[in-house]
Amino acid sequence: MNTIKEVCVESFEEAVKAVHAGATRIELCENLSVGGTTPSFGTIKKCLEKLSVPVMVMIRPRGGNFNYSQDEIEIMQEDILKCKELSVQGVVFGLLDETMNIDVTRTRQLVQLARPMQVTFHKAIDESTDLFESVTALKALGVDRILTSGGEKTAEKAAETLNRMIEVAGPQVSIIVAGKVTHENFEEIRKLISSKEYHGRKLVQF
Repeated sequence: MNTIKEVCVESFEEAVKAVHAGATRIELCENLSVGGTTPSFGTIKKCLEKLSVPVMVMIRPRGGNFNYSQDEIEIMQEDILKCKELSVQGVVFGLLDETMNIDVTRTRQLVQLARPMQVTFHKAIDESTDLFESVTALKALGVDRILTSGGEKTAEKAAETLNRMIEVAGPQVSIIVAGKVTHENFEEIRKLISSKEYHGRKLVQF
């Protein structure tokens, strides 16, 4: 399997530039200043029409924490259904409960709703109380990928934790390594952390 370089972008124009620069997958968001929210459906549709790589769409109704109200969950459900209608390859979301653990019940509901699309659980995991328990819970829920910086600001600082998370995830779940991974330090990070998937805003130069 080839190494995947997933680049997060917040517009169609950025997505096109990233793919031309070597991105092999796009995470499509808006409002990256707050960690990313759900992009417009016009943007999603245009990316699906024009891009030659898979597009993963952020499902997040707002910035801030990852403990959502029932109304917000219903918004996420509608956005997931719309993505499914558009034949999006995958969606990206993350939910925590009041105790900062994975919100198992609601995550299961959204994973089931999203199928047959791929599901990535995003960096909400980095705010959970026990990263390894969270990986185990998400593996049981059947997510395809977990996007994480190992609870640290940078992948480099969390290299040991990330390698352990990869072990816990096993072959069932891919760990996407994030945390200031750039085109400048990519080779160094790849030597430190044995993943097949990496994620960053500046993972390719565009």
